[in-house]
Amino acid sequence: MNAAPMMTSRDWTNLLLLSVLWGGSFLFNRLAVAEIPPLTLTLERVALASAALFAMLKITGRALPAGRASWTAFLGMGLLNNVVPFTLIAYGQTTLGAGLASVLNATTPLFTVLVAHGLTSDEKMTLPKVAGVVLGVAGVAVLIGLDRVGFGTHLAAELACLGATFSYALSNIYGRRFRRMGVDPMQTAFGQVTASSLVLLPLSLLIDRPWALPVPSATALACVAGLGLLSTAVAYQLFFRVLASAGATAVSLVTLMIPPTAIMLGVAVLGERLEAHQIAGALLIALGLLTADGRAGAALRRLRAA
Repeated sequence: MNAAPMMTSRDWTNLLLLSVLWGGSFLFNRLAVAEIPPLTLTLERVALASAALFAMLKITGRALPAGRASWTAFLGMGLLNNVVPFTLIAYGQTTLGAGLASVLNATTPLFTVLVAHGLTSDEKMTLPKVAGVVLGVAGVAVLIGLDRVGFGTHLAAELACLGATFSYALSNIYGRRFRRMGVDPMQTAFGQVTASSLVLLPLSLLIDRPWALPVPSATALACVAGLGLLSTAVAYQLFFRVLASAGATAVSLVTLMIPPTAIMLGVAVLGERLEAHQIAGALLIALGLLTADGRAGAALRRLRAA
């Protein structure tokens, strides 16, 4: 088996930024879904992101994506990367806390390794990848606190979150085509969320009947803005950059970085206390990331050679 390719420092920086942006989405979802049904919340999220990305394309002088092949690919990516997982996660978070949802979300790299092995010729399963992902998922569980995870208490919601991670894994593989098609990350992000909006609009109107719902509070609307502008419009540009540069398995590792990033933000911004199990979990996640990336194995080989 070939060693897993190592990511560049730019890839790691983009993943770190992405973990901050997506880490916030769990909080935004949890607050907004109390007032806005999952389908409508997902529609509002991607529609707002589409409008923001349209403006960014115009401001930067980029052309709008065109052609039947591009928009067919955007539709497929939108279903796998937005419509299905966003709705499932929003549904899951109607009963699950952010901690358990983030642990389930952290299984995305495991599904990605398995799917990539079967569907690609250049991202085959390796021992470092599998070992690194398993270490990372274990680290997330330790970081959150095993006593707070509570698997099996809301089975339907947990299965929904796992279904979302499998959909993400498929989208990570599917999205590799945009680099070959010559579509840049901002155009890809715009096309994806626009296609998602067109799919979700009739579903929301038919199922949720949003005009009959109470007017959301200012808090819920602020969370929708955060989801659309930060956790979607900005985040997907970073996502597609890393996907094009480092591949599907590498970009999926961001789900292991989200929980420790969220905890460190709580320490830095809210003055929360850092506990021993969180430090242990973060170290285990770091070891998992370095193992999956191939750096831990390379360092071990250098030590043996010395």
